[in-house]
Amino acid sequence: MEARLNLYGNAVSPQFSRYINSAGKVLTDSTLPAATQELVKIRASQINGCGFCTDMHTKDAAHAGETSIRLNLIAAWREAKVFTDAERAALELTEQGTRIADAAGGVTDEAWANAAKHYDEEQLAALVCLIALINTYNRMNLIVQQPAGDYQPGQFG
Repeated sequence: MEARLNLYGNAVSPQFSRYINSAGKVLTDSTLPAATQELVKIRASQINGCGFCTDMHTKDAAHAGETSIRLNLIAAWREAKVFTDAERAALELTEQGTRIADAAGGVTDEAWANAAKHYDEEQLAALVCLIALINTYNRMNLIVQQPAGDYQPGQFG
């Protein structure tokens, strides 16, 4: 399978990617726990059906020490006992923030309040921005049908 468009073979998308990668660096450097960041990226990517991002972030999480049990249970987090209450709140916010078009009201007050119990204002801001950012990456990769499976941890620096 070949991508419809080489996102790095033109003048526009590499420049755009540099800007959003810079935004991603701000989030990586935030106080939002790294493990939570990876869970959020994986869950949004699963919901959106982005194989490239799911491949990347599960491999990055495993490389950083995440367990296979937790990685295998992200899609079923509600029934899994391996996630903290804070991670569960982040996963719920991720699902609602990713499925905005599916819900007439968007993110519920209950999901927001639950996340706010576990994260301070800076972490909540990072969480909101991370959900928006991974959804952007997912859409770029889905539109061009970026193939999945070849990613190696750290390949993008």
